[in-house]
Amino acid sequence: MVSWRGVYFVCTLFLGSFFGSIFMLGPFLPFMFVSPSWYRWMTDRIVATWLTLPVALLELVFGAKVVITGDGFIPGERSVIIMNHRTRLDWMFLWNCLLRYSYLRLEKICLKSSLKAVPGFENTKARSHEFAEKNALEKYEYVLHPRTTGFTFIVHRLREGNNLDAIHDITVAYPHNIPQTEKHILNGNFPKEIHFHVCRYPVSSLPASKEDLQLWCQERWKEKEERLRTFYEGEKYFDVTRRSRIPPCKSELRAHLIKFASLLYWTSLIVASFYFIYLYSIVRWYTLIMIAIFVLQEKYCGGLELIELAVHRYHTTQRVAAGKQK
Repeated sequence: MVSWRGVYFVCTLFLGSFFGSIFMLGPFLPFMFVSPSWYRWMTDRIVATWLTLPVALLELVFGAKVVITGDGFIPGERSVIIMNHRTRLDWMFLWNCLLRYSYLRLEKICLKSSLKAVPGFENTKARSHEFAEKNALEKYEYVLHPRTTGFTFIVHRLREGNNLDAIHDITVAYPHNIPQTEKHILNGNFPKEIHFHVCRYPVSSLPASKEDLQLWCQERWKEKEERLRTFYEGEKYFDVTRRSRIPPCKSELRAHLIKFASLLYWTSLIVASFYFIYLYSIVRWYTLIMIAIFVLQEKYCGGLELIELAVHRYHTTQRVAAGKQK
């Protein structure tokens, strides 16, 4: 049954994202064509500001508790994060962990482009067992078998450009209730506790070949299966200390202040947006124009990220050509 808690959460996130795109991101779109690096600098911070909103809602409004154990993160380090999927919502809950290490501004999520058009909910556990039988793999109870092609490609390209410092392997678990899909959230079923266990692997410790890197990734998932089995069949914690070896760069007090500020800011933005749209025709026209721009660029260009990439490549080509002429 749909709950007011779930409706409030979903509506707040949607309206925050919608009005944030219109009134915060929209004015900076022209700078993408003038200075892509400055545009990226600004949009990273705008997006990171919005990412604090679900963190604030989950922890301040709905009382979710976050526990981080293991290695933690080194601030500013360039890393690839790999994580098991216990639910369809782990990617969003991960923001609660990354906020404490100042990683929200740096985080980028990689997905197959075809997933952008996949509607509804799917039974990933059943699909994993079909996958395991087809490839003669051991059946896992707590994790899905990793698809290693994308992981090895990303790691290989980042190492080629000397842009990778470490791999962060995160195991996520829920000791109490486990909201599996967006439908559970809409019904008001929020996690009471979210546990993250972080293992850091320096890039120098990784295998060199793609084949060995695939095996390395599969071994990490085998470890996750055992780690989660111990978690759920035992005392339901990864580490008895319930602390990470690298302390978060944000204290709990500072994290609370950020969450309170985020909730206040986004609530004010949503209310102010409705107020000015209702009051001024110029704001209504601006909103309609921005909606048209976002819809058309998605339909004909495939998304702002593709336009930004094309502009970046053009500017890079121009700089290289100018350098040769000198």
